[in-house]
Amino acid sequence: MTRTEEFEEVRPLLLAIAHRILGSESRAEDAVRATGRRWADSPVRPASVESHLAAEVTRVCTEALRADRLDQDPYAVPWTTTPLLTDPDPERPAELTDSLLTAALLVLERLSPLERAVFVLREAFGCSIEETAAAVSCSPEACRQLVAAIATTSDGGREPLPWPTHIVGTHNVTRLLAGIVPPLRRVGVTVEHRMVNGRPGSVFRDRTGRILNALTLAAQEDRTAEAHLVINPDLIPYPDPVAEAYAILREANQGR
Repeated sequence: MTRTEEFEEVRPLLLAIAHRILGSESRAEDAVRATGRRWADSPVRPASVESHLAAEVTRVCTEALRADRLDQDPYAVPWTTTPLLTDPDPERPAELTDSLLTAALLVLERLSPLERAVFVLREAFGCSIEETAAAVSCSPEACRQLVAAIATTSDGGREPLPWPTHIVGTHNVTRLLAGIVPPLRRVGVTVEHRMVNGRPGSVFRDRTGRILNALTLAAQEDRTAEAHLVINPDLIPYPDPVAEAYAILREANQGR
């Protein structure tokens, strides 16, 4: 396969990431073209073309955002991307995980407070329309309209990008928590710190006390080094290391 063919094979993913970060179809196309030029000129032969190009298009997009912010305020501190993650999951390489996390968190900056809560509940937690509507105190129909509007903003009508469930690195875990916890608290979701599947973690509950989701944390040298979002293992194509925790939470919900 030629380099051009390799690039074209990954183009849909690159467009989805670029659109999610930039929020514009035309700007996403420009970012993908710039990524293609860098790929054509690069001597690098990465182990994963997909993850390498995902990281590259993320860099192109964040460089564009940095330029936007400096144009608006020349005295602003330049916004920089986080270092690449170290993710042991061979099905979700480090560069791709980092790109997905960056893209998802940048979407939150463009959404209203209510939309942020809906985005996190639907994409990060995998809640149904009914569960999301109940959590944010709106009707299912109003929630569907919100979800449709958010999908246009974040994915441009394409299939939603997956939300990373395994985050590695203290800085990245901090970014994750800072992105998902405040919008949920604004709509009345509570965060209960407790042991989850034998690990320190947090359980997220709606106003009625119903469990929405949970996460587990792992520390190294007194710092939080990893976070696992606990999601339904039936919805993902690779083994989830905390699937047992989901089963425990599901049983707890059924017993409420």
